[in-house]
Amino acid sequence: MRGHTLNYDIESVIKKIGVNYALEGGAKRAGGVSSLEEATKNDLCFCSLDGKQAASSISESKAAIILCKFSLHGSVHPRKLQSLIFVDNPGLTFIRIVNFKKKKEANASAISPHALISRTSKIGSNCSIGDFTIIGKNCSIGDNTVIHDRVSLLRDCRIGRNCTIQSGVTIGFDGFAYERMQNGKLERFPHLKGVIIGDDVDICPNCLIGRGSLSDTVIGDGTKLDGQVYVAHNAKIGKNCLLAAGTIVGGTAKIGDQCWTGLHCSIKQKVRIGNNVIVGAGAVVLHDIADGDIVAGVPAKSIKEKVTTDKVFMMAGQKR
Repeated sequence: MRGHTLNYDIESVIKKIGVNYALEGGAKRAGGVSSLEEATKNDLCFCSLDGKQAASSISESKAAIILCKFSLHGSVHPRKLQSLIFVDNPGLTFIRIVNFKKKKEANASAISPHALISRTSKIGSNCSIGDFTIIGKNCSIGDNTVIHDRVSLLRDCRIGRNCTIQSGVTIGFDGFAYERMQNGKLERFPHLKGVIIGDDVDICPNCLIGRGSLSDTVIGDGTKLDGQVYVAHNAKIGKNCLLAAGTIVGGTAKIGDQCWTGLHCSIKQKVRIGNNVIVGAGAVVLHDIADGDIVAGVPAKSIKEKVTTDKVFMMAGQKR
């Protein structure tokens, strides 16, 4: 992660973000961040390993400050002019430190003169809007939200606070819904509602989210969409979900809280998925799924009783 600077007293940041820690060593500040292997004497890094493997990796690192697991406290020690900070989750603590710095840097609005913003839309404070982004009619954007270049919010979109929407995303288009007339011709179903996106939502490049027809399309607080995810009209996605790249969510489908969908899976229209569900990569979900289940295959079937490793749960950010 070269080029990203911190220049922070790391111990003071850890205190501010409320992480329990133990410190050993004399280094206080880090000017940059890097991997454990590539770190220089100016960098902050982390080690998520245990035991002898962790001790070996830490001893070989040139980093100024290394975040380590509490289980290593007393068994590994810093070199001269180095510090080891022992925490419960080094990777998560590293992320929170870096994001703390990024939030501090985002202290002013930055709306591109090349963005097109409707007079009927409202932009919150501390927002950033990139080049050639379109904010259409009756949209609202919450405080501290970042919208990258070439994003289209077509109309009736409500974006929450602290969201990030990356390049190429289109939100608020009419969905794919038709009724066939007696003569065989197709009549488009009217789309009269909008899109509601909660707080702390991240949407990666080239995602597509359709507006609702008779009820809003909703994405809950804290949910993250990987690149090229498609969410159809009226779909409801719960809080703190992770949808991997290529996931397709059919119209009026409903996904509960803290779910994970694998690469290129498909969820049929009107299907109901419970809370804490894991959907395997490439799965085609045709029927409702109960809370806490794990499904895979075409068509998707429960494999929960066959899962004997916690690695699946760790990958999906779940607790078994």
